[in-house]
Amino acid sequence: MKSVCFYFKIHQPFRLKRYRFFDIGNDHYYYDDFANDEIISRLAQTSYIPMAETLLQIINDSNREFKCSISISGTAIEQFQLYVPEYIDLLKKLAETGCVEFLSGTYSHSLASLEDPEEFIREVKDHDDLIFREFGVRPKIFANTELIYDDDIAALVASMGFSTCLTEGAKHILGWKSPNYVYQAASAPQLKLLLTNDKLAEDISRNFNNTAWAEYPLTADKYADWLASLPDNEQVVNLYMSMDTFGSFLPANTGIFDFMKALPRFAKERGVSFTTPSETVAKLKPVDMISVPFPISDIDEVRDVSAWKGNELQNEALGKLYAVAERVNLCQDRRLKQDWEYLQSSDHFYYMSTKNLADGASHAAFSPYDSPFAAFTNYMNVLADFLVRVEEQYPEDIDNEELNSLLLTIRNQAAEINELNKEVKTLRNNILNADDSTNAPKEEVLEISEKEDVEAPKKATRKTAAKPAAKRSTRKTAK
Repeated sequence: MKSVCFYFKIHQPFRLKRYRFFDIGNDHYYYDDFANDEIISRLAQTSYIPMAETLLQIINDSNREFKCSISISGTAIEQFQLYVPEYIDLLKKLAETGCVEFLSGTYSHSLASLEDPEEFIREVKDHDDLIFREFGVRPKIFANTELIYDDDIAALVASMGFSTCLTEGAKHILGWKSPNYVYQAASAPQLKLLLTNDKLAEDISRNFNNTAWAEYPLTADKYADWLASLPDNEQVVNLYMSMDTFGSFLPANTGIFDFMKALPRFAKERGVSFTTPSETVAKLKPVDMISVPFPISDIDEVRDVSAWKGNELQNEALGKLYAVAERVNLCQDRRLKQDWEYLQSSDHFYYMSTKNLADGASHAAFSPYDSPFAAFTNYMNVLADFLVRVEEQYPEDIDNEELNSLLLTIRNQAAEINELNKEVKTLRNNILNADDSTNAPKEEVLEISEKEDVEAPKKATRKTAAKPAAKRSTRKTAK
């Protein structure tokens, strides 16, 4: 029986406000709260909430035979918590059905996998911890930002304990091979690969409302026929789409929600089932190895990473940002670390793309800026202020190793002081509970020990420790 696995991506960045050169050093708040609120609230009402309700209805109507997966970034979850908390409740209901699998990924939908392996590992851990706190499930399948993948990333993902990774079924990588199988990574054979079927996904996301398309209109029974007509040995079809495709790019009046509700019934009639990625890899074995020497993604026709690293503006911004990664992760400043997280979102660099219209028209369509240079200028102004704040905490004239050593010493000293204070408190209680053999009243002993605790904790420890020892020695001699 053929299986279909839907993957719905949800991501929203924290958009930056207009930040001018003269704001550097004076204004440390970088975000356009009005735009963030307006955009995610609008998308929630037109897309996210109706689609979540549709999925719940499909699951219930199919007696939980319909299954799918969701990939949601940490920054999107934070914005839902701030502006649309009712959507978090819907996601929890989906999780409780047991028919929706949440995928692992980077917290801020970042490019850390291309820039800093240690930061990448930290982001994935933070993301998965958030998913567990909110939805009570621990992700098992990894899907990188925009499905970015290569052999080096595969080895890194495998080292983090993942057994399966979702990535792009790029034609220049597969050649004559079909994406409708389970593969394994050449650089990490223990890592299974699920590859997206772009054509069948785009038949929904791009062509559903395209009146010029030869197959228009697309109906649920027609689409189910296409799935059923695939070769018998092609066992799984992975359909990866943005959640806001449903209701936003394809408004409700196009019939997209009715299409989704009808699809499981027609698919079942043709022997096509729906599954989660974990169920897929549990029952299917890899048929071949795939090697990806250069990074691929699901963006643009070329399916590479030039959407974020294709010009000098983008590389300059990325270089300056990740140059301070180690220092930021050493600090304990909550606001600084939060800004660090938000500034990593890949969207900021996507807006700086200068690709021509044939390859990158969508870049401009999603950008809030007039031009890629305006996006670069605004981001670099924000980054300049951020770097000043990092410099104030950790000056550049101290190298990272020396800084790490100093911070470790400070933390160890703080821990030692805490232990000494506990010891002093214990000894003080022992003195108060001791026999009345001392000449000093208990109140006086308490006053003296408190004074010593404040002025010289180490010395106080040695003094108070000596008295009980001397007393024991005297008693032994008397015997």
